[in-house]
Amino acid sequence: MRAYDTIIIGGGPAGLAAGLYAMRSGLKTVLLEKLQPGGQVIVTDFVENYPGFPSGISGGELSAHMEAQARAVGLEIIATEVVSVDLTGPEKILVTPDEQYKAPTIIVASGATYRRLDVPGEQQLTGKGVSYCATCDGPLFRDKEIAVVGGGNTAVQDAVFLARFARKVTIVHRRDALRATKILQERAFKNKKIDIAWNSVVVEINGNERVEGLVLRDVKTRADRSVPVDGVFIVVGTDPNTEFVKRSVVLDPAGYILTDEDMRTNVPGVYAAGDCRRKSLRQIVTAAADGAIAAVSAERYIESLKDRML
Repeated sequence: MRAYDTIIIGGGPAGLAAGLYAMRSGLKTVLLEKLQPGGQVIVTDFVENYPGFPSGISGGELSAHMEAQARAVGLEIIATEVVSVDLTGPEKILVTPDEQYKAPTIIVASGATYRRLDVPGEQQLTGKGVSYCATCDGPLFRDKEIAVVGGGNTAVQDAVFLARFARKVTIVHRRDALRATKILQERAFKNKKIDIAWNSVVVEINGNERVEGLVLRDVKTRADRSVPVDGVFIVVGTDPNTEFVKRSVVLDPAGYILTDEDMRTNVPGVYAAGDCRRKSLRQIVTAAADGAIAAVSAERYIESLKDRML
């Protein structure tokens, strides 16, 4: 069993920032990431709202910079998946397919997964006109025609936000009434840039190098029609990657980890950062901030343990 001061689960911006701060605090730290470090940022075509890059930067480049900086201070990054945890004792135990790890502090930065439509063209054109984050990518579609898929609060709010930039926004909703609150619906209805495709679902996203259009199907008549758009924002919800800790820490009804402002969970020595925790804004900059706070909190917790032993 490999022993550390802190173990970080997840290699997105939250996890990499946590690793950077933990290493700079002198903690023996390891980051476990089942895929490639960088998280969802990797598939983001262009990032314009992260401080320090006035001309913007691709998601892949930003992820590479973050990883390189964390490795430069000595952070150990291991490509593996955490399959089970035991967070009940002073030493938290993490089990992967090949190894077991233990540490007095754990930072869960496992992120969340955008729900997908699973239609032809979606995967191939993600980051090339297919987006899941209006705040991240909205300004890239200035004077363009775009679609927003969904009818809940976030979808309608995003449509109103995107109308600041786009020439036209079409909300694609499978029902004949939106699920968003009345005040959000009224804002959308009053906005001359916003149109609504009622009783419709996306069955295909078309395009070669970029999104060029959608195929919509009327759920009542089953008739298909093509709609030319330059981009599509899929806003049908997210699922936090917290299945492996659901019996160990307190989650909200949607599965997000509950923390205080210091990223502490209900379990002493266990912290959460980034998109896997309940929060009001899920952005690269807030994920990085969460990671930094979690690492500092972990360092303080370890120091308190040492004080008790004196």
